[in-house]
Amino acid sequence: MAPLVGNVPVQEDGSSSVSSSPLKTFSLMSIPPPSPYSPWLHELKSDERGLCLIHLLLNCANHVAAGSLDGANAFLEQIALLAAPNGDAMQRIASHFSEALARRALRQWPGLYHALDCVHPVAEAAAARRHFFDLCPFLRVSYVVSNQAIMEAMEGEKVVHIVDLNASDPTQWLSLLQGLRARPEGPPHLKITGVHEHRELLNHAAVCLSEEAERLDIPFQFNPVATKLENLDVETLRVKTGEALAIGSVLQLHTLLATEAVQQEAPAPVGQQLTMGECLDKDHSSISDSAMPSSPAESFLASLWGLSPKVMVVTEQEADHNGSALIKRFVEALFYYAALFDCLDSTAARSSVERLRLEKVLLGEEIKNIIACEGLERKQRHEKLQRWARRLDAAGFGPTPLSHCALLQGHRLLPNFGCKGYNLRDDGGYLMMSWHDRPLFSVSAWKCNGFR
Repeated sequence: MAPLVGNVPVQEDGSSSVSSSPLKTFSLMSIPPPSPYSPWLHELKSDERGLCLIHLLLNCANHVAAGSLDGANAFLEQIALLAAPNGDAMQRIASHFSEALARRALRQWPGLYHALDCVHPVAEAAAARRHFFDLCPFLRVSYVVSNQAIMEAMEGEKVVHIVDLNASDPTQWLSLLQGLRARPEGPPHLKITGVHEHRELLNHAAVCLSEEAERLDIPFQFNPVATKLENLDVETLRVKTGEALAIGSVLQLHTLLATEAVQQEAPAPVGQQLTMGECLDKDHSSISDSAMPSSPAESFLASLWGLSPKVMVVTEQEADHNGSALIKRFVEALFYYAALFDCLDSTAARSSVERLRLEKVLLGEEIKNIIACEGLERKQRHEKLQRWARRLDAAGFGPTPLSHCALLQGHRLLPNFGCKGYNLRDDGGYLMMSWHDRPLFSVSAWKCNGFR
């Protein structure tokens, strides 16, 4: 039987294991809940406080899931005594998760719930993502490994077309331009199609990349497509005969899963009777091992397959945040983001304005979306590589192992971050990026099979 965290089973695949000592210890012990305003709360050592916060958070989550608002409110009051948005990793985690639970509790009052909606300005969100690039190696490694896979697939090609499914930042392609310029056969004619819902980010990318291409004397064209990914019409990508196509997706494909989950959770048509077993299967469909064969995500991937790319490189969170059961999702998210906050502690000072902005605007918003939202509102539906591999296979793609050179380039970046907690692992041709023993992100490369 799996060990318990509070009253919640911890997954046996190691997904609860992180380096943060309170979380490592908590699966082995439990503590009684403190009384409200207990004077000893402020005298707790860091590890003791972390254990106490985990206990309070999990009990609060159980009350929220059960609709017991009085109980949830009591635990939120206790969490507020210990949590702090500028404290240690567990205090900051508790601050964000307690806010998410409070938002979740307000869902039964839609007016209050939506009155608290906070949409960060586009520039602020872009800045937070840039801080993530600067403070952690994950995006840097993704970019260099992806670029190497693209360079290898495009060797000898004279006309190269790259489709970026999340063109919020030109950094990856600025580096690729340098690599293409250094090719023995000379640079190709390069076209980049950027997909993003905010045109101002696309315009910024177009200016940066055009200026760099001109400086390097590389024939270049940028094609902006301002749309959300779920609304993308592949015809707007303007893929032409004779172009060698590569597709890149960084932390984006999971946003396609909201429509799929809503369809799976839709009530049966009038007159259709479901057995109890079918109801249970339907309730757990979003976390089952097999994807629906005609899901929107799979249809989208099939449309990309129809473009015949030479390579598609995918970076995704290595997490299971797409389940329909709140408590399971909460536990998985708690351990996942605790690992992210823990690694940020190792690379950024407690007083870092950049770290605080990253945690509030990027990671904190992801946590709120995972815990507080449902239906089409819940976009952060992260799934593990194993599930994506099945989806990609069903859409007609086959894996193409990342080369030793690509993996080596990723490893060379790690010393720049000054700590030994980051790990890269070759997982059968895929790349797993971890904090200590906790996988956090994956990078995988795919090619078109001859048939689907």
